[in-house]
Amino acid sequence: MRQQSNEISFKGQNIYVGIDVHLKSWSVTVLSENSVLKRFVQDPDPGALHKFLTRNYPDAEYHSVYEAGFCGFWIHERLTALGINNIVINPADVPTTAGERIQKTDAVDSAKLARSLRNKELTGIYVPDSTSLEVRSLIRLRSAIAKDMTRQKNRIKAHLRFLGYEIPVEYCNRDWPKRFIVWLRELDMKTQSGRQSLDFMLDLLENLRKEKLDMTRALRELSRTEQYEKPLELVMSVPGIGQQVGMALLAEIVDIRRFKSAESLAKYVGLVPMCHGSGEKDGVGDITIRKHAFLRTLIVESSWVAIRQDPALTLAFETYCTRMKPSEAIIKIARKIVNRIYFVMKWQKPYVTSVVS
Repeated sequence: MRQQSNEISFKGQNIYVGIDVHLKSWSVTVLSENSVLKRFVQDPDPGALHKFLTRNYPDAEYHSVYEAGFCGFWIHERLTALGINNIVINPADVPTTAGERIQKTDAVDSAKLARSLRNKELTGIYVPDSTSLEVRSLIRLRSAIAKDMTRQKNRIKAHLRFLGYEIPVEYCNRDWPKRFIVWLRELDMKTQSGRQSLDFMLDLLENLRKEKLDMTRALRELSRTEQYEKPLELVMSVPGIGQQVGMALLAEIVDIRRFKSAESLAKYVGLVPMCHGSGEKDGVGDITIRKHAFLRTLIVESSWVAIRQDPALTLAFETYCTRMKPSEAIIKIARKIVNRIYFVMKWQKPYVTSVVS
């Protein structure tokens, strides 16, 4: 006797999933090639999403997308491991209508992602491996601690000025030698409360300094490992690039092969101009606002060192300064530094400093 089968299969069909990720919940929109299948809110669990898809649309080809943000890339790793073709995209790359800007909700955002994914309008960003992400976290934390130290120094100076204590001229700079700390510790204040508040702030500064030193030592040990020793040596051959900046470059770029040219690396860092063209008018504006803020800051700071080390860069900088401000000229030098970084990482050859005869 012939039996009826209730099993269905979506084999050969594509299912598109847009995920608006939040800390406590995900807003999800599921589309087929021609219709909206489901909209719902779920717990932030890749496994739960996979279970829903396989139960309702068995044997289909699943495609998903979410925006890069606070959640990092662990969701991407989990979804990929479960067999879902996931990409992570830059939020600025999602096509958005005027209506979606006016009425912005989680449901609208997830639907927009799913629609753009189905229309093949999205290109995923590079997702580094978990090892590189953990190394990157140490480097970024060291940078954050350095900024905290600067804030703490400014807080101490502001505190003294507010209370009417004059800081000696020789200490009114960015460097805080030990003798300045000793002077602050021995400063005669009017009350015990004033003395305690200053000591608390100095204790916090010294703790931050110790943490930064410990992190620097940890990075130095990491730089001597087989994974980083040779690549770091190559990157440090570029003028202005020291150990800390070199490690940051290796951790952030990870694989230079993902950039087709020095131009694409410069776009990633944010050292290209904005373009404004309309009709017969074609103009070039200021430096782009889209950037890798951490790397761009490091490379620009390194460029000030590079113009003292490389005669060719010194000459270029002086030439630029004849027609623009030094702060604008150094951006052009930073672009040249990016070209040199790309060369040594791409071709695995050390940079040779130019000699001006």
